[in-house]
Amino acid sequence: MKVADFHCDVLSKMQALPDILFEDDHRLDVTAERLLAGGVGLQCFAIYLSAARGRPSFESVLGQIVLFRDKIAGSGGLQWLRWREELENQISMPPSWGMLSLEGVDGLEGNLFYAELCFELGVRFLGVTWNYANWAADGVLEKRNGGFTEKGRELVEWCNHSGMLLDVSHLSPAGFWELKELSKRPFIASHSNAAAICKHPRNLSDEQIKALIAMDGRIGLTFFPSFVCDEGTAKAEDLLKHIDHVCSLGGDKQLMFGSDFDGIDSWLENLEHPGKYPEFAELLLAHYPEDSVKGWLSGNAVSYLKLHLPSKASKP
Repeated sequence: MKVADFHCDVLSKMQALPDILFEDDHRLDVTAERLLAGGVGLQCFAIYLSAARGRPSFESVLGQIVLFRDKIAGSGGLQWLRWREELENQISMPPSWGMLSLEGVDGLEGNLFYAELCFELGVRFLGVTWNYANWAADGVLEKRNGGFTEKGRELVEWCNHSGMLLDVSHLSPAGFWELKELSKRPFIASHSNAAAICKHPRNLSDEQIKALIAMDGRIGLTFFPSFVCDEGTAKAEDLLKHIDHVCSLGGDKQLMFGSDFDGIDSWLENLEHPGKYPEFAELLLAHYPEDSVKGWLSGNAVSYLKLHLPSKASKP
């Protein structure tokens, strides 16, 4: 079964360690070799600027776009997915596509022209914040739980016009509900789990999950152990509790996966890297109908993209 994974942090590692090779470097969770072994037909690569590397800048954003172009969509062998037309004629998942997302708009420096440049350069998903406040909105760990700034609302309006899609993983609860009113398209949570199962502050409440389901957005379950279990050693099997819960709320057709590989420092037993996806698929098939499993692994993600990825024909 083909897989679509909506979040990994390979690019920030490669920017920090320029000698990393995407093909098979042991310092990466996600490599070209493991994507092939895992049947991953679509991998979304996040542009994340760590505060440990200094003040976020647009130069660093551009640096990661160049890394993706040269080392992943270039010598790494992945095709760069940017337009709806690139999926429309595919009967099944293509063999090896990569997409770009921006995890936190800090590096855009409050400049909407930089957002436009990112879109022109192939970024298709925008996560407004990381965990804390920036010029656009509050993150989920910002204690005041504020929503969007005036400049942040201008950013959302620009996304509505341009076709840039929005991601609420890391956004504050107040920001989530404000974005529900502001966004003209269904948004996603690329790497978040169910708070009813694990009380991590980055996980989604039942009300948020039901809102995403109602708008036909997408929920990408993440593999970071602290998002999966409140205590104890977390295993791949523990994700089933989150799947069951999201489905109990009506989310069978909105569920997907966003591993957060290379953005995590601990791993689920039996799901340590994308090469383990076939074993995970077998686990899912032992508990759920095949049609549902195919949807969670890739079908739901691809159906969302076929509806909402911007069209080259209608490019502003």
